[in-house]
Amino acid sequence: MAGKKRRKNVSRSTRAELRFPVSRIDRFLREGKYSRRVSSSAPVFLAGVLEYITSNILELAAEEACKNGKKRIGPEHVCRVVQNDDQLCQLFKDNAKSEAETPESDED
Repeated sequence: MAGKKRRKNVSRSTRAELRFPVSRIDRFLREGKYSRRVSSSAPVFLAGVLEYITSNILELAAEEACKNGKKRIGPEHVCRVVQNDDQLCQLFKDNAKSEAETPESDED
């Protein structure tokens, strides 16, 4: 055993080059009982998506803060960005449901 070197532990977030915690998202997916089985790539993909959305919101909020002559991003900047962007507004709606779950009928 003296001649063998131990490999350094590398987190899944570091391997995927993400800032969001892949292992924590994996735990939440498993504890949440969203599915009986969760693939090993699902939490990595979800962490990437969450990081992408967050970075876009923060980038737009920073631009909004600069427009208003502020150096710090405040909650009002984030709210304004979400309200002004159609896709983000739809994403953060209180009663956001998938279009596949609620088909609209044209039979009136």
